[in-house]
Amino acid sequence: MTFEMFSAAHIAGLVVFVLVMAALILFRARLREPALNRLIRVTLAIVLLGCELSLQASYFMEHSWWIGSLPFQLCSLMVLISAVVIIANHKGFYDVIFFLGSMGALQALLTPNLDESFPHFRYFEFFIAHIGIVAAAVFILAVERYRPSFRSVLLAMVWLHVLAIPAAITNIVTGTTNFMFLARKPGTASLLDLLAPWPWYLLQLEIVAFGIFLLLYGAVRLFPESEQAKGT
Repeated sequence: MTFEMFSAAHIAGLVVFVLVMAALILFRARLREPALNRLIRVTLAIVLLGCELSLQASYFMEHSWWIGSLPFQLCSLMVLISAVVIIANHKGFYDVIFFLGSMGALQALLTPNLDESFPHFRYFEFFIAHIGIVAAAVFILAVERYRPSFRSVLLAMVWLHVLAIPAAITNIVTGTTNFMFLARKPGTASLLDLLAPWPWYLLQLEIVAFGIFLLLYGAVRLFPESEQAKGT
């Protein structure tokens, strides 16, 4: 079955997303207990890594693996980075998974670049991976009491460009890949459809990304100070 935006399969994925985020927020105090905290972080890391490994394995099994299957899309990179950061509890990289993870995965969940629908494997892998990315971001915010500063916003912008380097190089070398949608807009409907044609939408994306980071920063600042700890 071909995936359709806001179909029953899409809505079901979004409902699961809301339930997972609500559980992390509602049970945040209990999730700070050392044993349970460690269990959740390890479980989340395993789920994220499992998603990427199973996706790559599916390409090999279907004889469809090629250079375009490398994990250079923003969300693929965030799956790997979030898994490492969340299990190591490396607070120095909280800025990366909170801002970049939230921005990329939330857009992906709202406007999925997905061909296969329920019950195909890639439907489950897509939603589990992207929900997992946002779960990692919400976990460090609600449970670990991460509080970004304006410097965090600037660091997130820097990291966005750093992660775009291998994607851009691969796009140029192959001439066919479209990692991070730097070479062209995706074939499916997305927020990029509202922007100018290539390459001008890349400049507009700089403004959009910075604006989203500021919105995330402002939203976190609305939390009571007692619920947050100073970030990096």
